[in-house]
Amino acid sequence: LIENLYFAGQINGTTGYEEAGGQGLMAGLNASLKVKGKSPLILRRDEAYIGVLIDDLITKGTKEPYRMFTSRAEYRILLRQDNADIRLTPLSHAIGFASDERLKLVEHKRNETNKIIKHLSTSSITPEEANPYLEKLNTSAIKQKVKISTIISRPQVSLNSFIENDKNQKFGLSNFSNECLEQAEIKIKYSGYIDRERETAKKLTRLEGIKLNPDFDYSKMNSISSEAREKLSKIKPESIGQASRISGVSPSDISVLLIHFGR
Repeated sequence: LIENLYFAGQINGTTGYEEAGGQGLMAGLNASLKVKGKSPLILRRDEAYIGVLIDDLITKGTKEPYRMFTSRAEYRILLRQDNADIRLTPLSHAIGFASDERLKLVEHKRNETNKIIKHLSTSSITPEEANPYLEKLNTSAIKQKVKISTIISRPQVSLNSFIENDKNQKFGLSNFSNECLEQAEIKIKYSGYIDRERETAKKLTRLEGIKLNPDFDYSKMNSISSEAREKLSKIKPESIGQASRISGVSPSDISVLLIHFGR
């Protein structure tokens, strides 16, 4: 590593305007943070596609020009376009990149979305109210009172059409913005998948929290494979999490590292 040198684009092995732009943004941000004596901004794989891109370049390298495809990300449900502002604005604000006003807008969106979800999860709907609407959508009727969120979770049902069907505004959803309604609907419909990905991401975060000394001499670790010693010495991962994603470093190698570093 060369201190105070920041690259972006083709020199790093990528191709494409978006890939270069994402790296340029991170290079500029971190150069600014370095000048101010602050810690660098490192986006995790579960926080942004830029994080996936940079992590892939570091841990996997490139044999051909790298493009950022969504298929490269293991947390695609968390990295949705509809929640990009909620994911990244607090991080941007913390380093002075996003304004207070911008943060307030995002917090308002998150709070309103949570209000909608709570309302739909606690309010009930009767068969008499729901079945005529469900019949129009060719989906099965309900036999007893259920929470509205149960109806919304059906693939045939959209929150917008449900609101349009609520002519008398009995369920009080017409005052929310389309953006917040969309966010709430996605979180309700895919809650199981979102929770699973978030739990997996938490495990990754724990491994990311176990830091490694970049100057550590892996050549003296005879208990890990020769390929792992070579890759770790070359890449110099900053954490156990990053080391675990290096091609050629096996789970048994990671176990040895965890024992060696006292975790």
